Amino acid sequence: MKMQEPEFAQTQSKEATVPEINSQTGTITKLQPPVQSQEEWRKYGEQVSDFLATLPDYVGNFFNQYKQPLVSVGLIVASIVAVKVLLAVLDSLNDIPLVAPTFELIGIGYSAWFVYRYLLKASTRQELTHEITTLKSQVVGQEDS
Repeated sequence: MKMQEPEFAQTQSKEATVPEINSQTGTITKLQPPVQSQEEWRKYGEQVSDFLATLPDYVGNFFNQYKQPLVSVGLIVASIVAVKVLLAVLDSLNDIPLVAPTFELIGIGYSAWFVYRYLLKASTRQELTHEITTLKSQVVGQEDS
Protein backbone atom coordinates (compact mmCIF):
# COMPACT_ATOMS: atom_id res chain seq x y z
CA MET A 1 0.00 0.00 0.00
CA LYS A 2 1.49 3.22 -1.14
CA MET A 3 0.51 6.61 0.33
CA GLN A 4 -0.35 9.28 -2.09
CA GLU A 5 1.13 12.69 -1.70
CA PRO A 6 -1.39 15.50 -1.76
CA GLU A 7 -1.34 17.61 -4.83
CA PHE A 8 -1.20 21.35 -4.47
CA ALA A 9 -2.46 23.50 -7.20
CA GLN A 10 -0.88 26.89 -7.64
CA THR A 11 -3.68 29.38 -7.65
CA GLN A 12 -3.40 33.08 -8.02
CA SER A 13 -5.62 35.08 -5.67
CA LYS A 14 -8.05 37.50 -7.20
CA GLU A 15 -6.88 40.22 -4.83
CA ALA A 16 -4.48 42.77 -6.13
CA THR A 17 -0.90 41.80 -5.70
CA VAL A 18 1.64 44.28 -4.47
CA PRO A 19 3.86 45.29 -7.34
CA GLU A 20 7.54 45.12 -6.79
CA ILE A 21 8.50 48.69 -6.06
CA ASN A 22 12.23 48.76 -6.39
CA SER A 23 13.13 46.23 -9.00
CA GLN A 24 16.39 47.93 -9.84
CA THR A 25 19.03 48.59 -7.27
CA GLY A 26 19.65 52.22 -6.41
CA THR A 27 16.27 53.53 -7.53
CA ILE A 28 13.49 54.75 -5.34
CA THR A 29 10.02 54.98 -6.72
CA LYS A 30 7.25 57.00 -5.15
CA LEU A 31 3.87 55.49 -4.59
CA GLN A 32 0.96 57.76 -5.25
CA PRO A 33 -1.73 57.55 -2.59
CA PRO A 34 -5.13 56.61 -3.88
CA VAL A 35 -7.40 59.51 -4.74
CA GLN A 36 -10.28 58.09 -2.72
CA SER A 37 -8.41 58.29 0.60
CA GLN A 38 -7.49 61.93 -0.11
CA GLU A 39 -11.17 62.68 -0.63
CA GLU A 40 -12.06 60.93 2.64
CA TRP A 41 -9.39 62.90 4.51
CA ARG A 42 -10.65 66.12 2.94
CA LYS A 43 -14.20 65.30 4.12
CA TYR A 44 -12.95 64.59 7.63
CA GLY A 45 -10.94 67.80 7.58
CA GLU A 46 -14.01 69.80 6.55
CA GLN A 47 -16.07 68.21 9.31
CA VAL A 48 -13.42 69.02 11.91
CA SER A 49 -13.07 72.53 10.52
CA ASP A 50 -16.84 73.11 10.70
CA PHE A 51 -16.94 71.79 14.26
CA LEU A 52 -14.05 74.02 15.34
CA ALA A 53 -15.69 77.02 13.64
CA THR A 54 -18.93 76.57 15.59
CA LEU A 55 -17.24 75.57 18.87
CA PRO A 56 -16.98 79.13 20.30
CA ASP A 57 -20.72 79.66 19.75
CA TYR A 58 -21.55 76.39 21.50
CA VAL A 59 -19.26 77.18 24.43
CA GLY A 60 -20.59 80.75 24.71
CA ASN A 61 -24.22 79.62 24.69
CA PHE A 62 -23.48 76.87 27.22
CA PHE A 63 -21.70 79.30 29.54
CA ASN A 64 -24.46 81.91 29.26
CA GLN A 65 -27.12 79.31 29.97
CA TYR A 66 -25.33 77.76 32.97
CA LYS A 67 -23.31 80.72 34.27
CA GLN A 68 -24.43 80.62 37.92
CA PRO A 69 -23.95 76.86 38.46
CA LEU A 70 -20.58 76.93 36.67
CA VAL A 71 -19.35 79.80 38.84
CA SER A 72 -20.56 78.02 41.98
CA VAL A 73 -18.85 74.77 41.01
CA GLY A 74 -15.68 76.69 40.13
CA LEU A 75 -15.65 78.43 43.52
CA ILE A 76 -16.22 75.15 45.34
CA VAL A 77 -13.39 73.45 43.44
CA ALA A 78 -11.07 76.43 43.98
CA SER A 79 -11.81 76.50 47.71
CA ILE A 80 -11.18 72.75 48.03
CA VAL A 81 -7.86 73.13 46.21
CA ALA A 82 -6.92 76.12 48.40
CA VAL A 83 -7.71 74.21 51.61
CA LYS A 84 -5.68 71.19 50.43
CA VAL A 85 -2.71 73.43 49.56
CA LEU A 86 -2.96 75.22 52.91
CA LEU A 87 -3.06 71.91 54.78
CA ALA A 88 -0.07 70.64 52.80
CA VAL A 89 1.92 73.79 53.62
CA LEU A 90 1.04 73.55 57.29
CA ASP A 91 1.94 69.87 57.34
CA SER A 92 5.30 70.58 55.74
CA LEU A 93 5.94 73.40 58.23
CA ASN A 94 5.02 71.04 61.04
CA ASP A 95 7.75 68.64 59.91
CA ILE A 96 10.48 71.27 60.34
CA PRO A 97 12.10 70.93 63.78
CA LEU A 98 11.23 73.64 66.34
CA VAL A 99 8.68 75.34 64.08
CA ALA A 100 5.61 73.65 65.58
CA PRO A 101 6.57 74.45 69.21
CA THR A 102 7.41 78.02 68.17
CA PHE A 103 3.98 78.47 66.61
CA GLU A 104 2.38 77.01 69.74
CA LEU A 105 4.27 79.49 71.93
CA ILE A 106 3.25 82.38 69.68
CA GLY A 107 -0.40 81.26 69.87
CA ILE A 108 -0.29 80.93 73.66
CA GLY A 109 1.36 84.35 73.96
CA TYR A 110 -1.21 86.03 71.72
CA SER A 111 -4.09 84.38 73.59
CA ALA A 112 -2.67 85.58 76.93
CA TRP A 113 -2.27 89.13 75.57
CA PHE A 114 -5.85 89.10 74.19
CA VAL A 115 -7.28 87.98 77.54
CA TYR A 116 -5.24 90.60 79.41
CA ARG A 117 -6.08 93.37 76.93
CA TYR A 118 -9.80 92.80 76.32
CA LEU A 119 -11.39 90.34 78.73
CA LEU A 120 -10.24 91.19 82.28
CA LYS A 121 -12.03 94.53 82.80
CA ALA A 122 -15.61 95.51 82.00
CA SER A 123 -14.54 98.72 80.22
CA THR A 124 -12.23 96.84 77.85
CA ARG A 125 -14.95 94.24 77.17
CA GLN A 126 -17.30 97.09 76.17
CA GLU A 127 -14.55 98.47 73.92
CA LEU A 128 -14.19 95.03 72.28
CA THR A 129 -17.95 94.77 71.78
CA HIS A 130 -18.01 98.23 70.17
CA GLU A 131 -15.13 97.29 67.83
CA ILE A 132 -16.89 94.06 66.82
CA THR A 133 -20.18 95.85 66.06
CA THR A 134 -18.31 98.52 64.06
CA LEU A 135 -16.51 95.87 62.04
CA LYS A 136 -19.76 93.95 61.49
CA SER A 137 -21.53 97.09 60.24
CA GLN A 138 -18.65 97.86 57.87
CA VAL A 139 -18.73 94.34 56.42
CA VAL A 140 -22.50 94.14 56.09
CA GLY A 141 -22.82 97.76 55.00
CA GLN A 142 -25.29 98.95 57.60
CA GLU A 143 -24.81 102.04 59.71
CA ASP A 144 -25.26 101.99 63.50
CA SER A 145 -28.70 103.19 64.56
